Amino acid sequence: MLAVGLVIAAVTMNITLIMFKTGSMSPTIPTGSVAVVKEISADEIRVGDVVTVDRPGRLPVTHRVIEVQPQVPGEALILMQGDANPNPDPGMYRVESVRKVLWSVPGLANAIVWAGNPLVLGSITMIAALGVLWTFWPGRDVDEA
Repeated sequence: MLAVGLVIAAVTMNITLIMFKTGSMSPTIPTGSVAVVKEISADEIRVGDVVTVDRPGRLPVTHRVIEVQPQVPGEALILMQGDANPNPDPGMYRVESVRKVLWSVPGLANAIVWAGNPLVLGSITMIAALGVLWTFWPGRDVDEA
């Protein structure tokens, strides 16, 4: 039931997860972390926010906003820099929306990748199937009331 509630909340509130494969946001968000992100409009972006920007034809980038220049309503130019990077990202990003990092859990990405391995998923499925089979196997003695 909790899982259903979390899925509904995620869909209705535009909340997703992202995994960090690099250390550009260390020590704030180390490599191997998972972050909960929420989509926000360009008008809501503030200096100091850690946001994810989609880049056409390239992987998204998640860095800290160090400058915001509002443009036409609903659009902004933002300059970002990774906490571990000595220099800002080259150029500004023109955005209408971004995904703001709400919180993160260090090391969780490795567990998610491990759990997504086909052998692990197959093993979990087999154990669950055996549990169901054992529970409903005919001929077991059951005390009647």
